[in-house]
Amino acid sequence: MTDTDTLIVEQRGPVRWLLLNRPERRNALDVTLVEALDKQITSAEADPGTAVIAVAGRGPSFCAGGDFHQFLQLHERGDHPVDFLTDVSACFSRIAASPKPWVAVLHGHAVAGGLELALACDVVVATDTTLIGDGHLKRRLVPAGGSSVRLHGAVGRGLSRWLLLTGELLPATAFANTGWIQAIVPEADLDATAAHICHQLADQSSPAQQRLKTLLHRIDGIAPEDALREELATFADNWSASSVADALRAFLAPRTTKADTK
Repeated sequence: MTDTDTLIVEQRGPVRWLLLNRPERRNALDVTLVEALDKQITSAEADPGTAVIAVAGRGPSFCAGGDFHQFLQLHERGDHPVDFLTDVSACFSRIAASPKPWVAVLHGHAVAGGLELALACDVVVATDTTLIGDGHLKRRLVPAGGSSVRLHGAVGRGLSRWLLLTGELLPATAFANTGWIQAIVPEADLDATAAHICHQLADQSSPAQQRLKTLLHRIDGIAPEDALREELATFADNWSASSVADALRAFLAPRTTKADTK
């Protein structure tokens, strides 16, 4: 587990914190940062001591999107930015599919690729002043990191279409009724709130949680009858592979003992 210039890695007990570290560019995504994120997905998933992964940004913002300087550099040397964005999309899809919970900790700006990174995570925490939006149309771009696919499920059809088709940025408080952001807090409370939420998730870390997380990703957007079959199959797999019966016996033992003494 190593830091890079663009990504700082901190292991805080069962929670691995990934800190985007390009503050001078508002943590805009470039090749080096995306490669570092991708490597940490592999590392965190393989580490039995890591139960939860939190991603946050250093400096004034969480992440302001893709690095336009890099887009233009690619274009000017005859390369197409879509090749880089294919890697971004694949990285975010790996986060969404990860068997371990991911928490996005937002402040400042979460725009375009920053929004798409947050949408790939399972839980979102934000300061009340965070500006959030797709933003691509403001630069005559269209999404390529997942917002056109994931935003609808996160905030609903109406708000997602407004954000996508206008590029408008809204404060985190505008999302309070969507259910997408778990906690919206003053900036002074962000770190403590995020740590508390991460540890709540870590407290339930188990093979069952990982199977459930994988199931939730697999059934997202599929027909209800197919999702129900997937749910039953996952239950059967978890029952067979885990010591669920022992856990149930331990849970019921005090109740049985108390009933027998009456």
